[in-house]
Amino acid sequence: MPFVLDSSVALAWVLPDESNPTLDRLCDRLTDDIALVPPVWPLEIGNVLLIAVKRGRLTVKDRIRLVRELRALPVEIDGTSTERSLEETLALAQKYDLTTYDASYIELALRRDVSLASLDNRLRKACLLAKISLLPS
Repeated sequence: MPFVLDSSVALAWVLPDESNPTLDRLCDRLTDDIALVPPVWPLEIGNVLLIAVKRGRLTVKDRIRLVRELRALPVEIDGTSTERSLEETLALAQKYDLTTYDASYIELALRRDVSLASLDNRLRKACLLAKISLLPS
């Protein structure tokens, strides 16, 4: 079954110092499933990788390789999320005290009635309040 994938989990899959067996099992699900993401996802990924290069955590060569790995994942960018950003997403951000970026993951999970994979504590707390199942559980 598809699930919403936030950038924290995807980055933990590829960053060399963030290996996690529980997350690896979640990644294995993508053999049969797809991950759903809002349009902000690639920008969030890119920003973290850019900062990692600036801080010396990654080389440019590493960044290029990681982008290639991330692009190979079966990820579907949900275009409807953009249409909902000034109404539903904004309301969810206010309701759960989130950024609109994080609320876009909540909106997508609610609309598609799927679980959300995140390591972000604030986003996980909002999922619990919104009755969205969490991955990893």
